[in-house]
Amino acid sequence: MPPRTSPSNRLLVIAGLILAGLLTLSGWQPHDRATWLMEVAPVMIALPVLVATRQRFPLTSLLYACIFVHALVLMLGGAYTYTRVPLGFQLQDLLHLSRNPYDKIGHFAQGFVPALVTREILLRGGHVRGRKMLAFLTICVVLAISATYEFIEWGAALALGQGADEFLGTQGDPWDTQSDMFFALIGAVTALTVFGRLHDRQLR
Repeated sequence: MPPRTSPSNRLLVIAGLILAGLLTLSGWQPHDRATWLMEVAPVMIALPVLVATRQRFPLTSLLYACIFVHALVLMLGGAYTYTRVPLGFQLQDLLHLSRNPYDKIGHFAQGFVPALVTREILLRGGHVRGRKMLAFLTICVVLAISATYEFIEWGAALALGQGADEFLGTQGDPWDTQSDMFFALIGAVTALTVFGRLHDRQLR
């Protein structure tokens, strides 16, 4: 059953056009073309899927907004590479960190947004009952997505060698894979805690 609160088609068309324009801009002169393509691939996949499913499975306005922001995070990281995003350097100086943390913002979003997507699909499809089981399964799906992404990074490293350094963005951290998944977990828990009730209201 479609949610009561879903943005209008006109608003979605405007948002889609904005994303398409920003995607083109991010790929105009990226720091590394191959890295850009790998980083923005989820946006290129998600946009057509959202358009194709808009009529039969419209999402809540909260979820569309979160997907929009996540796309911005991915495109900015793709344009500069995650280790060179200016916002990351500003945060590094502000927080006195040893590395550019923008990669962790990306993985936080990788947990935050899929958590809401999973939650919406499970609730609307009636696939699970009980709030605790819903939260448990949502976090399990998020961690599975995060692990799959790390497998993709591993495959890129094996296939491209040093050419994958920009895509991996480890910045010399031997525990980067584990911390990436941990930030995805934090993102998922944050989404469920902060937006769970709002999400429920929109779904009703």
